Amino acid sequence: MIKNIAIVSLSSGTLREDFAKHEVNIGVKRLKDFGMNVTFMPHALKGIEYVKNHPAERTADLLQALKEPDIDMILCAIGGDDTYSLLPYLFEQNELAEAVSDKIFLGFSDTTINHFMLHKVGMKTFYGQSFLADICELDKTMLPYTQKYFEELINTGTIKEVCPSDVWYEGRTDFSIAQIDTPLTSHPDSGFELLQGKSVFSGEILGGCIDTIYDMFHGERYEDMPLLCAKYGLFPTTEEWTGKILLLESSEEKMPPEKYQKAMITLKETGIFEVISGVLVGKPMDEIYAPEYKQILVDVIDNPNLPIVYNINIGHAQPRCIIPFGVEATVDIENQVIRFAN
Repeated sequence: MIKNIAIVSLSSGTLREDFAKHEVNIGVKRLKDFGMNVTFMPHALKGIEYVKNHPAERTADLLQALKEPDIDMILCAIGGDDTYSLLPYLFEQNELAEAVSDKIFLGFSDTTINHFMLHKVGMKTFYGQSFLADICELDKTMLPYTQKYFEELINTGTIKEVCPSDVWYEGRTDFSIAQIDTPLTSHPDSGFELLQGKSVFSGEILGGCIDTIYDMFHGERYEDMPLLCAKYGLFPTTEEWTGKILLLESSEEKMPPEKYQKAMITLKETGIFEVISGVLVGKPMDEIYAPEYKQILVDVIDNPNLPIVYNINIGHAQPRCIIPFGVEATVDIENQVIRFAN
């Protein structure tokens, strides 16, 4: 069982801000109720401006958490948009490779970049939840489906299988203290949806937020992001993608279909759709653009033999499961389950 958890702010420094204080208090209490000892790494609580302007300190927090023998698990505070700026500090002198360990690393959204970083140095990671977005949920408890996977991870150190949620929730727009104990609006969900291809396929899963992956190739958000990602070879080679399953999910920005198509074309130009064994796609927030996204996936990939599974409860829509990266997975849509060979 995981006992000691370290919280890192690798993208945004939201934790320190007054508007998030009540959420942080809720999250810390829940982690302690799970029987965990909680440590905030030295710069995790410095605030949005400080964290944004000090990538070296963010890097130091990650490296310290990886090296500290008493820390069992590293939990990302939240996403953001500029964790790519850690790249020189982690790779210029092989700093990350020398610190890598078998600890649990959990995060999603902009943390997609950190997952690619850790994959590059051979570390298995877990994608799907974060401290603020999940542990600090303002309802009376964590969302049951979300909590189920978090508890499995901290109790067993892994995830055995993922099944669909019976419900999905509308995204919360008000995170003020007045919303404490206020439940999210829920709707029945429809399970994993096979858009095309075989209903059973296997491979190690890798990927993340399509917004972040798009930014790895296009400098619309940060001009130097594609340059740094290319310099350090962050996006895996075609050879490294061979046989893997690509995971894609979309952010709270609710990418317009025109940009989603551009992002998919960008991925196609890397050649990965010629070598991967399948694609898993997370439910979009509030089901916005779901029909358009599904059509774009099929049209751009343009390979009816490549399995595409839609409506996975992963990413920015709630609730969220947890998916292991670097572990052989078998996707079985007939039985509505993704199993992991642990």
